[in-house]
Amino acid sequence: MRNKQFHLAVDAVMVDLDGTLVDTLGDFVAALRLMLAELGLQPAGHLPISFAAVETMVGKGSEHLIHSALAHVMAALPGAGQPLEALYPDAWASYQRHYLDINGRHSQVYPGVMQALTRWQEAGLPLACLTNKPRAFAVQLLKVKGLDGFFGSVFGGDSFERKKPDPLPLLKTCESLGSAPTRTLMVGDSSNDARAARAAACPVALVTYGYNHGEAIQGVDADAYVDSLADLHLAPPQR
Repeated sequence: MRNKQFHLAVDAVMVDLDGTLVDTLGDFVAALRLMLAELGLQPAGHLPISFAAVETMVGKGSEHLIHSALAHVMAALPGAGQPLEALYPDAWASYQRHYLDINGRHSQVYPGVMQALTRWQEAGLPLACLTNKPRAFAVQLLKVKGLDGFFGSVFGGDSFERKKPDPLPLLKTCESLGSAPTRTLMVGDSSNDARAARAAACPVALVTYGYNHGEAIQGVDADAYVDSLADLHLAPPQR
C-alpha cells in the first residue's frame, strides 16, 4: 500500500539519479537517435527509436541501454547486415560522444526533489548519489541541474566491479558514508534499487514516477512508495 507520507529514522541516504532525481528520458532518446542515425540504423520514414521503447531499457547501465537499443532497431531492419556485437564498439563510441554533448539538455529535475534534498541536508543527513550511469555523466548532470552541492559522494555504474541490482555498490557506498546498511536508506525508482537494497539489508523507498523497465513500481518489494521525494520525511541521524 502506498504511503502518502513516509517517516523513517536513518543515519544516511543513497539516492538514485535517472528517474528519481532527474527525468533524463529525453537525453537518452536524443543520444540514441543520434547514435543510430550515425550507424545508418534508421528505418526509412521513421524515427529510429521511441520514448516508450527507451523507457523500458533505462536503469541497468549504458552497456545494457546500447545493446537493447541496437537489438530493438535491428529487429525492425532484418537487412541491417552486421551482427549486433560487431556494431557495438562503434555504437558505444558514438553514444558516449553524443551523450556527453547533450547531457542535461533534454532533462528536468522532478518536482519535490530540491525541497527534499534541502530538508535532508539541513537535518544533517549525509547524502550520496548512487547510479548505474557512468560516473562522469552523473557528475556532469548533477552540476548542470544544480544538484551537486547536496552530495558528498557520487558513485556510478563504473565505480565498482558490479552494478545494481547487485548489493556491492550499496555496501561500498555505506562504507563511504560511514553508516550501517540497516540505517542507510536507498531511494530509487526501480526493481534494481529495491533488489540491491534488500540484498544489502538497507531500507528502501521507491518513487512512483520513474523508470521501472515498463512494469508497475507497486509490484516491487519496498518499504514505501512516494509520489514525490517531498513526501519522504527523514529524522536526523543518531549521534
